[in-house]
Amino acid sequence: MVFGSFFSSLKFWGNSQEQEPQRGRMQEIDLAIHTIRSHGAGVASKHKHDWIILVILVAIEIGLQLISPFYRYVGRDMMTDLKYPFNDNTVPVWSVPIYAVLLPIIVFVCFYMKRTCVYDLHHSILGLLFTVLITGIITDSIKLATGRPRPNFYWRCFPDGKEVYNALGGVICHGKPGEVKEGHKSFPSGHTSWSFAGLGYLSLYLSGKVKAFNREGHVAKLCLVFAPLLAACLVGISRVDDYWHHWQDVFAGALIGLFVAAFCYRQFYPNPYHEEGWGPYAYFRAAQERGQAQNGDVLRTMSLQVEPTSLENMESGTSSVRR
Repeated sequence: MVFGSFFSSLKFWGNSQEQEPQRGRMQEIDLAIHTIRSHGAGVASKHKHDWIILVILVAIEIGLQLISPFYRYVGRDMMTDLKYPFNDNTVPVWSVPIYAVLLPIIVFVCFYMKRTCVYDLHHSILGLLFTVLITGIITDSIKLATGRPRPNFYWRCFPDGKEVYNALGGVICHGKPGEVKEGHKSFPSGHTSWSFAGLGYLSLYLSGKVKAFNREGHVAKLCLVFAPLLAACLVGISRVDDYWHHWQDVFAGALIGLFVAAFCYRQFYPNPYHEEGWGPYAYFRAAQERGQAQNGDVLRTMSLQVEPTSLENMESGTSSVRR
């Protein structure tokens, strides 16, 4: 009971009576229920071009995986800094889409079940997908262009420990081609950029939904907002601990992911600290149009009621004049 009263006092959903003077428009909007069945097709058709662009971005990202990176010169004297152990990933590659894409979508669906707003569900998913895809394309493009060797490049190039160099002192690798190719994709960190993209977007989404910056002093809201960012930080640290990336790779990946997440989020949502930061722009536009339509119906009804009355008054006035 104590915990229940505590969390209810956080007023995550914005229906508090204390905030009624500032939330008049929100109360009006709450009257409009937009479900997947009633408005889903219309919302998706409005953004059909966005979904087409999204498919194109997927094709570009797949194409980037087929391109070989720039094989930067690696000399004998550089191998001292590239001789770290070739360890397995603490965070497997297959797990990144699960926590960076699937987990946020599950959170979006939970909020949809609470508020029943298809605009919020559609725009949150669309913004998330754009975030991770744009981040992936930027990250992989830079990887291919720079070709920076990983800290464990030595054991990728010389798995048996037998070093071979050309006349210029450059390495002649005899390791597995796939591992050597991946060994030139250190900068920036893909794990980190995707983590900060997906989880950073989720953090922004939660900060708006729970009104973390409404100046009511609920630190529990900030803990909820910072949790995804902490998880992303731990992923980045694991990349350095596993000797798959230099610290600069992780730092750059984090900046890319956070920047793209903030940019894409703001295309669909107001700032989290804004009074209307809990909902997407399209939600408020739809509610405004709905309110204008209702006001128009009321005015038309009033005009129809006034016209018969005025006619009766005119007829009564005419008859009195004749008398």
